Amino acid sequence: MTDSVEAEFGDTEALVRTRFGVGGMDCAACATKVETAVGRLPGVAEVGVSATAGTMTVRHSPSTTPMEIERAVEAVGYRARRRGEAGAGAHDAEDGHGPHDAGCHGHDHDAGGHGAGDSHGHDHGAPFDGPWWRDPKARLTLACGAALVLAYLVGRAAPALDRWALLAAMAVGLVPIARRAAVAMRYGTPFSIETLMTIAAVGAVLIGATEEAATVVFLFLVGELLEGVAAGRARSSIQGLTALVPKTALLERDGRTEEVAAERLAVGQVVLVRPGDRVPADGTVIDGESAVDEAPVTGESVPKRKGAGDPVYAGTVNADGALRIEVTAAARDNTVARVVRLVEEAQEAKAPTERFISRFSRWYTPGVVVVAALVAVGPPLLAGAGWDAWIYKGLAILLIGCPCALVIATPAAIAAGLSAGARRGLLLKGGIVLESLGRITTVAFDKTGTLTQGRPVVTDVVPLGRPERDVLSLAAALESGSSHPLAKAVLDRAAAADVAVSPVADGKALGGKGVTGRVGGAEVFLGSAAAARERVAVPAEVDARIGALTDEGKTVSVLVVGPDVAGLIAMRDEPRPDAKAGLEALGRLGVKALMLTGDNARTASAVAASLGIEPRADLLPQDKQRIVRELQVAGERVAKVGDGINDAPALAAADVGIAMGGGTDVALETADAAILHGRVADVARMIDLSRRTMTTIKANIAVALGLKAVFLVTTVIGVTGLWPAILADTGATVLVTANALRLLRVRL
Repeated sequence: MTDSVEAEFGDTEALVRTRFGVGGMDCAACATKVETAVGRLPGVAEVGVSATAGTMTVRHSPSTTPMEIERAVEAVGYRARRRGEAGAGAHDAEDGHGPHDAGCHGHDHDAGGHGAGDSHGHDHGAPFDGPWWRDPKARLTLACGAALVLAYLVGRAAPALDRWALLAAMAVGLVPIARRAAVAMRYGTPFSIETLMTIAAVGAVLIGATEEAATVVFLFLVGELLEGVAAGRARSSIQGLTALVPKTALLERDGRTEEVAAERLAVGQVVLVRPGDRVPADGTVIDGESAVDEAPVTGESVPKRKGAGDPVYAGTVNADGALRIEVTAAARDNTVARVVRLVEEAQEAKAPTERFISRFSRWYTPGVVVVAALVAVGPPLLAGAGWDAWIYKGLAILLIGCPCALVIATPAAIAAGLSAGARRGLLLKGGIVLESLGRITTVAFDKTGTLTQGRPVVTDVVPLGRPERDVLSLAAALESGSSHPLAKAVLDRAAAADVAVSPVADGKALGGKGVTGRVGGAEVFLGSAAAARERVAVPAEVDARIGALTDEGKTVSVLVVGPDVAGLIAMRDEPRPDAKAGLEALGRLGVKALMLTGDNARTASAVAASLGIEPRADLLPQDKQRIVRELQVAGERVAKVGDGINDAPALAAADVGIAMGGGTDVALETADAAILHGRVADVARMIDLSRRTMTTIKANIAVALGLKAVFLVTTVIGVTGLWPAILADTGATVLVTANALRLLRVRL
């Protein structure tokens, strides 16, 4: 927060938070210009800009209006459009932050605004969705190229006009560049690439290298065009998720269905989704049964069977049966919209490496200007060398020194990593989380709902003196109508076995003991072993069997019919199907795992033994937090995986807190990262993605600095000149961007 804002308000509670779409940014230098221009406004406390997402978040005083911020962005040659605004403090009540936000000032639904240019001659318009050759930047590049070819032909036909024709061709591209340089200088960015390009081109003309100057300007525009195409690909990788949501929906109203815009659906309305259709909104199935392909949203490869009461997400595909769905979230708040919004916001927050590179570049570029000046004037003044030759070398060093490739190296990789994760159901809240995950050495898992499925299932049916189907039938009869998790487990097992459930008479629950009733004229009881012993004599061999099942961490219910024990039903919250494989994947990455649970030691040990993980049981929330702290003191970097509520203290204490959930508000909003789809293996995938991203960043930085170092040396010794210099800059920028985009195709 700036000192002026702090002095004016005393704290951040009086600040408001406003989000914008910004059109035309295609590299980190663009984002820096916007950030600098907006940051200079009075009352602005903090600015976060992402060139790859095309977004900006500003925290500012109420006296600084969004329109003033938009004008500041437009002043440096970009187009800003308000996407939503929030109230004071931390409460974010954005009124239009979803992908279908209508915005303000009459703008259309394009997330980046519109318009191809501005009064300053900047050719950066809104993100362009059509063919590349229709982009305004492409038109300028083609015009400059055509002018250069025409100048060459004029020079061959009339040699006396050669220099003037080349100057005219150069002006086609250089005038817009020089205007952008002047605007950037006026708004706080004196050492922009446009400034360096303008100085180099004008200097080359003054020493007689007009042909090279004109060619370098054209090559610069080509490089900018390629940067824009690459940035557009990076931006569309996450924005493409919004295209998954259908434009229309079949709304049920007054006993009939009508087609309406999906973005206008309201919470509580009922829509019909036919086989083969995409689900138009987040909702709950109220009628019908079908397999739903959730791969487009969560990355889950196997379709899930959905029936009444099950949640469904916008953008998923209904496979084989009609579903009636009650809408539970408006378009701006559905899972896809929230994922897109959170990833965009994450891209605005700079990762530690990115912050370091940004600080470094503030000194690097002026330093290069100083070096270029020394190279240009030092040898002629000190050693009597030729002025033209050394000025030429100094101008080439100016172009080599542009920090574009270096500055974009980190954010391009971070943006691609965040997008790649989001498209696979792995939501990471910013570059700092993505970087931190790769350094994790220990993962502490909650048990219930994290390593396990979070609901008991029947694991054993032990018949005693009668068939297993009879035991299930009688138990299901007593439990019918109950919503207790143990009752549901019994009913699910009976349904899976296709067992007929007889009617029950005089059924009642015995608090803390079990249920009782009359089934087929017989008195039947189902409950705990202790309660069963109060009713009948339990044989020793049955007691031994109960003890063995209990030692396995299972809850045992005893079925009593009349005076006899008729059977045992054992239940347990079973591990997720991929839990063991997920823990093994962590082991292969060299990451340790342990279980932190509030369950009793016997249950925890049984589940842990089946998974091959160390258990810590009988823990209160503060105990889990204490263990995380102890691990950190011992030098471990700890990730805590839990449900985002009961484990809040430990999630907050961990280096990275990861919430498990299926697109719920808790999973998306609480922890540092969220696994939208409950796979234990996704924890290892997150860590693997982080390590791949950091490897890409290191490679990008090496390419950016390595190419500059090589061309710096070759320029000073006279091997290379202006043309290779501009290729070293634009080529390196395109290379690092393309390398970052490889993360979008990575298989996790």
